Formats: sequence, structure tokens, C-alpha cells
Amino acid sequence: MKFLCIEDLQPGEVVIAEKIDRISRLPLIEAERLVDAIKAKGARLAVPGIVDLSELAEASSGVAKVVLQGVQDMLLRVALQIARDDFEDRRERQRQGIDLARSAGRYRGRKPNAKVHEQIIALKGGGCSIAETARLAGVSVSQVKRVWAQNQAKVKIGYLGEGAPKTASEYMGDY
Repeated sequence: MKFLCIEDLQPGEVVIAEKIDRISRLPLIEAERLVDAIKAKGARLAVPGIVDLSELAEASSGVAKVVLQGVQDMLLRVALQIARDDFEDRRERQRQGIDLARSAGRYRGRKPNAKVHEQIIALKGGGCSIAETARLAGVSVSQVKRVWAQNQAKVKIGYLGEGAPKTASEYMGDY
């Protein structure tokens, strides 16, 4: 995983986050890698509301230093895990709300952007790869695949717009 902000860090700099969930909503292992990358650059992470024992640890020696660093790491790990759990809880509640609204017929999702769909079809139809089409259209690879598949399905059944055959037998006639 590449973190552009971290690449620019200089030793001695401090990364300040308003809240711990602004640092990462990644799973704990990946969030720890992010924090380790910050530390590897010689920078520090500061989050208001999370006790920072790093200055005390630097001023200490021996067992006290080891204990303070261990407690600091533990506090950070606990905070990162709580942030991740909160993120997952909110996503789950959102999914439940969407499911409830769908079952009641009140949720249909975002309306498709016809211009973007036309651009995807033109790029992909012009020979661009899926990844290249996604990059040029500014959309995800999965959206390109979905739009292209829908387009191919329409082409396959002979979709011609207004007045198009509604069934395969209507399309095929007495063939």
C-alpha cells in the first residue's frame, strides 16, 4: 500500500490528526503498518485525546522507557481498533437501513450518469482496456465492467431503442 503523505515526511516532523479515525479506517494490521511507516520516517503521530507518552519515554531510561513505549503502543493499537470497530458498525447500520428501505420500495440507489456511461462505451468500444477506460473516464474498474456488460447485453438482444422487439420471438420473427 502506498501512502503519498508519508513519502514527503521528514525526520522530526509531527503528523497531527484531529481524531484517530482520520488516520485510518483500515483493519488493525494495516493501520499499524501505516503508523510504523510514519515512525520509520522519523516522524511522530499526534492525536488529541490520546495520551502521548513518547516525550516521557524519550526522557526515561531502562525499564521505565520500555514500559512507557509499550503502554504508548498499546494505547495507539486500542484506539485504532476502536476506530475500525466504529467504522464497521456504522457501515453495518447503513447497510441495514438500505436493506430496510429497499424492502419498503423507497431506495433505488443513485441514478446512472448517462454521459459517463456513453463515455465508457465509447472508450471501451474504441479499443481501450478496462483499466485504461476506467482511468480516462474517472470511474472504477468495476463500474466499467458493469456498464460494458449492460451495453453488451442490450446489443446481444438487439436493443435498438424505442420500438425495439420486447421478446426474443418478436425479434426473430418466423425464423
